[in-house]
Amino acid sequence: MLRVNVTCSSMPPMEEYFAEVAPLWESRWLTNMGEKHRELEGALRERLGVKDVCLFTNGHSALECAIEALGLGLDGRDEVVTTPFTFASTTHAIVRKGLKPVFADVRSSDLTLDPDLVERAITPRTCAILPVHVYGNLCDVDAIRKIADRHGLKVIYDAAHAFGVERWDSAAGKWEGAVSFGDASMLSFHATKVFNTIEGGAVCCGDPALRSALNRWKNFGIVGPESVECAGGNAKMNEFCAAMGLCNLRHFDEEVAKRKAVAERYWTNLEGVPGVTVLRSGEGVRPNYAYMPVLFDPEAFGSTRDDVLEALAAEGFGARKYFHPLVSDYACYRDLYSSKDTPVAKRAAGRVLCLPMYADLAIEDVDAICRVVRGCAR
Repeated sequence: MLRVNVTCSSMPPMEEYFAEVAPLWESRWLTNMGEKHRELEGALRERLGVKDVCLFTNGHSALECAIEALGLGLDGRDEVVTTPFTFASTTHAIVRKGLKPVFADVRSSDLTLDPDLVERAITPRTCAILPVHVYGNLCDVDAIRKIADRHGLKVIYDAAHAFGVERWDSAAGKWEGAVSFGDASMLSFHATKVFNTIEGGAVCCGDPALRSALNRWKNFGIVGPESVECAGGNAKMNEFCAAMGLCNLRHFDEEVAKRKAVAERYWTNLEGVPGVTVLRSGEGVRPNYAYMPVLFDPEAFGSTRDDVLEALAAEGFGARKYFHPLVSDYACYRDLYSSKDTPVAKRAAGRVLCLPMYADLAIEDVDAICRVVRGCAR
């Protein structure tokens, strides 16, 4: 029985949430983009500094609707360049919309898509690029934008890990949010994320026409009481989830500050250990400390990633091989792709381990986890 899980959902004080949802017993408006839904969209627009935020029942539905709303594949081009080092949802969304994933390899520095290899993967059939801000580490958004512009491609970012992450734009002299880039950015508000709505997601964009299309696709294509324009689905966030989001958003800065203290303790304990690489955000980035990914080089460290996982479990500490296996090694894709074609991602998948990370993780537990990790060195 684990005594420390790899993550733990953040929740506001019970009384605060009860006060937030109490009006619902008066209105009885529980879904269909009610008051709480509208309030959360407005609060997120202000917090994230984007023109439009469209809420969804989860991040996966948000990503599928973004693909539909942007009309990918309608011109006969059906390939989407993306990464195999991601959660299943990224690739599944492409496939479920009738498109073909084309995997490019990642950079060893941060495990995000390598722009040079993205460009090599582009063919006359490519319609879009779908990069992932892995662990909240930002992709090279400038290089990807230039590539997309040269080839006339749409860019949708999977920003599921990147809520609240910002980078310094020296030219503009201001901080930019991770969701400011591309034609659209998808966010996940799943219970395990830094910011959660219990279950939920969003698409951020700057085009009012795209927002209108997203609202159609998530609500059966309905545009009026007697008018349906497209064969949309049902992916609307309910009022109780929106209320949780409103509460958690008020405490987001506290959440990040606590996570920062946990992350800094890990760094103090593990950085400099031979064979251990602790992934950190680059210069000029304000991270959200969503994950604590560590890579183990078995030759230099003396033990494998799996050895460390087992040792932690024996002491009651949960950890996760995130992401392993690569998407291209899943049973549903391995007959179509070879993970050998993306060697950097393949190597990372065999070495990465996400250690426990959440706001209320005790510093004493961080120290104990790190003692177990260092004890695996030989």
